[in-house]
Amino acid sequence: MMPLKTLTLAPPPPSPPPPGLILFPCLNLPNKTLKFHQVLVFILTFTAYAAFHASRKPPSIVKSVLTSTTLTNGTTASNSDKGSFHFTRNPLQNDTGWAPFNGPHGPHRLGELDLSFLLAYSIGMYFSGHIGDTIDLRIFLTVGMLGSGIFVIIFGFGYFLDLHSFGFFVTIQIVCGLFQSVGWPCVVAVVGNWFGNARRGLIMGVWNSHTSVGNIMGSLIASSVLGIGWGWSFMLPGIFIVIMAFFIYLFLVVNPENVGFDLLGKEVEMSGEGVALVDSENNETEDVESSIAIGFFEAWRLPDVASFAFCLFFSKLVAYTFLYWLPFYIRHTAVANVQLSDKTAGNLSTVFDIGGVFGGILAGFISDVIGARAVTSVIFLFLSIPALTLYRIYGSVSMFTNIALMFASGLLVNGPYSLITTAVATDLGTKALIKGNSRALATVTAIIDGTGSVGAALGPLLVGYISTIGWNSVFAMLIISISFAVLLLINVVINDVKGKLNDGKWLWCRIFTR
Repeated sequence: MMPLKTLTLAPPPPSPPPPGLILFPCLNLPNKTLKFHQVLVFILTFTAYAAFHASRKPPSIVKSVLTSTTLTNGTTASNSDKGSFHFTRNPLQNDTGWAPFNGPHGPHRLGELDLSFLLAYSIGMYFSGHIGDTIDLRIFLTVGMLGSGIFVIIFGFGYFLDLHSFGFFVTIQIVCGLFQSVGWPCVVAVVGNWFGNARRGLIMGVWNSHTSVGNIMGSLIASSVLGIGWGWSFMLPGIFIVIMAFFIYLFLVVNPENVGFDLLGKEVEMSGEGVALVDSENNETEDVESSIAIGFFEAWRLPDVASFAFCLFFSKLVAYTFLYWLPFYIRHTAVANVQLSDKTAGNLSTVFDIGGVFGGILAGFISDVIGARAVTSVIFLFLSIPALTLYRIYGSVSMFTNIALMFASGLLVNGPYSLITTAVATDLGTKALIKGNSRALATVTAIIDGTGSVGAALGPLLVGYISTIGWNSVFAMLIISISFAVLLLINVVINDVKGKLNDGKWLWCRIFTR
């Protein structure tokens, strides 16, 4: 029988440095330190995913323009110029909206449009994660960004070409969702390669603010040009992500070893007990095992992956409901008896994302201090229930209460969402079972965020139908979803608390055991 060793494939050689580092040798060793490259990777991945989120924001900003604010006698948008190309036209079309979204079933169709994007995104996420573990992440991420930008721009051309086919918009959203699904597994895997476990919650919390920063950028850019035509609200974010794709292709270094540093993922072995040093040169077998991508179903069986994945299903359902419908809600809900304009509603909705920036950082910091990601997530989720209730009841009283309660809601809703998609996913993807290997990290990340994205697809769709009944029903649905998210983490929380109590790691444990 042939010896097993002869059947073992050698690990693939490190990828060459990106073209930008070849063109500029001064960016390589010994001219630049590890810290420089970590900062460069941090900035590039941060900006890249901010661009992804900025390009997702236009649909929520233009919702109020696409639907008819005042429908009379079934009036619809004029099709008289169909087939001609315009860069200047009356953007609001006398407030009659844009067919096919301006009829009595307009909100339903907008929800279905969101569903087409998010369902494609969630399905693509599962495949993207596994593909990302097998090919060059820099190339894969570049393709995802270019495709996303191109199809966001094509969606905007629907305005300039005066297109009113629902099938056209749905098709564009489906393809765009598939390209967008490439982004998250790639950037998380790259960051996981470059940063160890120390202060991971805080680092990931700061880094994951790219989600909210991207939402803010997308909202402000899309709102600023809404007055000259909703097509421009898609064109500019699309151009931005295309430009960023070239920077990623030129300068993103996927692994430290690609530029001469030791592979950080092999230097530390992550576990619930802390950080243990691992000899990266123990034997060839470890190198070979670390080069093999983990199987999809094997990744599902890793401890706590399923619990956090299904928790994120409900948590992301809530977060993406606000992402896609908050400007519409603000536009159609008077604040201090004043009906806000489309542009003002879009700008005001950024307060939720500003709260999300602080929420992600705070959740990451707290989880590092107490050493329990699940406990932190449950605390934030539980507190978000009264925050959303108060926002619904008192958000319309005055602009101050609206901003304050929206900020608090964003902080508490996005905090656990940010924590689970970054620090938790990275922790689970770098357990001792897989020895910190990023070739499993993208798969685990994709499973968690992909499952969350199914919830993200469901939430906006449900709002499209439930909002026609009343916004109280929408908020009730959100609160029920958060309750399910909490319940799904109860067992993980209990295990975390028991572990901390047994180890006496928490301050109050040491006080009571003296």
